[in-house]
Amino acid sequence: MTSALPYALVATDLDGTLLRAGDTVSDRSYAALAAARAAGARHIIVTGRPVPQVRHVLDRLGYTGLAVCGQGAQVYDAAAGLLLHSVAMDRELAEVALGKIEAEIGEVYAAVNQEGLDAEMLIGPGYRMWHPHLPTVPVARRCDLWASPINKVLLQHSRLSDDELTEVARSVVGDLVNVTMAGEHTVELQPPGIDKASGLAVAAELLDVTGSSTIAFGDMPNDVPMFAWSAHGVAMADAHGELLAVADEVTLSNEADGIAVVLERLYG
Repeated sequence: MTSALPYALVATDLDGTLLRAGDTVSDRSYAALAAARAAGARHIIVTGRPVPQVRHVLDRLGYTGLAVCGQGAQVYDAAAGLLLHSVAMDRELAEVALGKIEAEIGEVYAAVNQEGLDAEMLIGPGYRMWHPHLPTVPVARRCDLWASPINKVLLQHSRLSDDELTEVARSVVGDLVNVTMAGEHTVELQPPGIDKASGLAVAAELLDVTGSSTIAFGDMPNDVPMFAWSAHGVAMADAHGELLAVADEVTLSNEADGIAVVLERLYG
């Protein structure tokens, strides 16, 4: 990779960052990413969604690179349709973590993303899916969530906001699991040590690039580790305050082609 490049790797979150409403990418953003690739940079998608919930987006984009999925638990080769790296969450640990959280704040509603290329998202009693375009499978009992290997647990609470639920979960089980907020109504528990930075580091090694040559774009607290790993972190205009606090730069919103604005400046 030529040293003349401003950044050898462009890492983009999807929801609220690269994607517009309806899981679409604007022509301008598509062209800006193509220009960065033409200049010699690599583009990598880094998303909280597991592979089964993001594959349709990658296909629509004609994306053939590596994708970090499942909040860093998976590295997916889109061209080959293969999982190159995957980390499962210990289901007993997940149950223990939920129990400790509920002992503190009462009942939480839970869902899980299962492991694998064709795995399902299971929705436990009381959990509300706020993204109806993503397929889910309701289960009758909490214990049914643990029927097959999983890579993360998603939480909701009837009273607490996302920020409040995240804060409580971190204080109660932050030493057992990784707790993050990935978006509205999306508080998640992951295996310890797994986040977007850990998954991106695995993918970057495969691509023979480093964090010191990476620019990252995001909008939510789950992007904080990715910003810390990368040389330059760019938050979207309407990003969560936790991410804005650590961003090196703030661009326009996803709906206003914030990624394209920066890439056109760097690679135009």
